Amino acid sequence: MNSQLEGSGEYHIPVLLQESVEALITNLDGIYVDLTFGGGGHSLAILDRLSETGKLFAFDQDEDAFRNKPNDKRLVLIKANFRFFENYLRYHQIHTVDGVLADLGVSSYQFDTGSRGFSIRFDAPLDMRMDRKQPLHAQKVLNEYDEKQLADVFYYYGELRNARQLAAKIVQIRRQHPILTTTDLKNALKGIFKPQHEKDLMIQVFQAIRIEVNGELDALKEMLEQSARVIKPGGKLVVISYHSLEDRLVKNFLRAGNFEGEQQKDLYGNVIAPFKPQSAKAITATEDEVKRNPRSRSARMRIGIRNN
Repeated sequence: MNSQLEGSGEYHIPVLLQESVEALITNLDGIYVDLTFGGGGHSLAILDRLSETGKLFAFDQDEDAFRNKPNDKRLVLIKANFRFFENYLRYHQIHTVDGVLADLGVSSYQFDTGSRGFSIRFDAPLDMRMDRKQPLHAQKVLNEYDEKQLADVFYYYGELRNARQLAAKIVQIRRQHPILTTTDLKNALKGIFKPQHEKDLMIQVFQAIRIEVNGELDALKEMLEQSARVIKPGGKLVVISYHSLEDRLVKNFLRAGNFEGEQQKDLYGNVIAPFKPQSAKAITATEDEVKRNPRSRSARMRIGIRNN
């Protein structure tokens, strides 16, 4: 069946589209979940493969994504953070599904919409909320967190070695004036990074703040644990991540059933974990895809098969 998008325009170029959908679908009549609807690209591909009796539940906390809703009766699109997806499925009287797909991170649309404050490329208010109704935003983090809190955000979520120096500089600058825009933030940190590394490290600063604002790592952990409860034996969990923090959590959970990666085995030497990784290594984009969509360069896809 062909599903038509109600919205128009390029919201997001799906990464690893064919690879992810082919890995996900094991039953054409099954029930599937797309936890990161975004521009609808993955959802559309899933719907095109499912039979008339198949069903797809999709989630997105960004109201802008709803302009891309396919006109398809098999789709239920829910405005919510995916950390709550199990409860929403239960509300719809769905207790088990055949597969779950999550394409993590920020969509191309969110990066390219300057007013959202996600990108270093635009002068815009510091916002970075995926759900613009939530109270915490980037301005609050930068102007109200104390120096230790800021250092922790930069160190743990940006993996920045000079996190304390960055936090101290921000506290110093905000005593003179609040840090309200992306340009304010870049100016506040000017001179801290070596010129040849400035762009990449500034991206890590923005990443750290975004993860804090949206609680991304905690949401990911909750989602992974819920997936283990709702995916049927033999069903698939497919996760596409874009930085090492996310990928490490997914990798550890699939191979060990916990986020530390510490495997426990039964009396027969079998790993006690809800999923079995389909492959030891993450799947990455081809050279052709990277040329077409540079965002795919950092993508890492991992697939878990639900154990019996």
